[in-house]
Amino acid sequence: MEGVLEGIRVFDFSRYAAGPYCSELLAQMGAEVIRVERPGGEEDRTVGPPLDSSVFAFLFLSNSPNKKCITLNLQTEKGKEIVKDLVRNADVILHNFAPEVAKTLGMEYEALKKVDPAIIVAAITGFGQYGPHSQRLAFDVTAQAMSGAMALTGHPGDPPTRSIVSFIDYGSGILTAFGIMLALYHRQRTGKGQLLDSA
Repeated sequence: MEGVLEGIRVFDFSRYAAGPYCSELLAQMGAEVIRVERPGGEEDRTVGPPLDSSVFAFLFLSNSPNKKCITLNLQTEKGKEIVKDLVRNADVILHNFAPEVAKTLGMEYEALKKVDPAIIVAAITGFGQYGPHSQRLAFDVTAQAMSGAMALTGHPGDPPTRSIVSFIDYGSGILTAFGIMLALYHRQRTGKGQLLDSA
């Protein structure tokens, strides 16, 4: 059966959990998702237990079964030019670069919309694109601690305890996928792209 997102192309520059899970949901709905990794591959190919020595780690396998993968060196001028070609052939760009890193790489929304005003850019970061903590990096455990969620787990008298389930990463992935769907619908009605700021 044809997926609801058949014909939509997503270039996913994210790594680890929230972004890759988001794009995997889109792929399961029929989108063509092309994961863009640094030369040599991303670290999340080796995070978590391997099933055996001949395959990638669980995190990568669970978040990437319906994707194509390419490598691209974003540190070079040639790589930055290739990004522009990707944008011209994309509906959605997904990344989890800190705002200043995105700007250095030419991946911030303002630069990408000059290439294609209809592009949808979804940026998943720990603290958003603006504000006093925007340049800080974060993993799920950081968000659990900052939100106070760690105070709700563990045993009485113990220090705050991380939940074994990375619910903030996966919740962020789900909500960003939902936001992308709404942005695609908005673009269909108006022709306009937009930035999704998912923190």
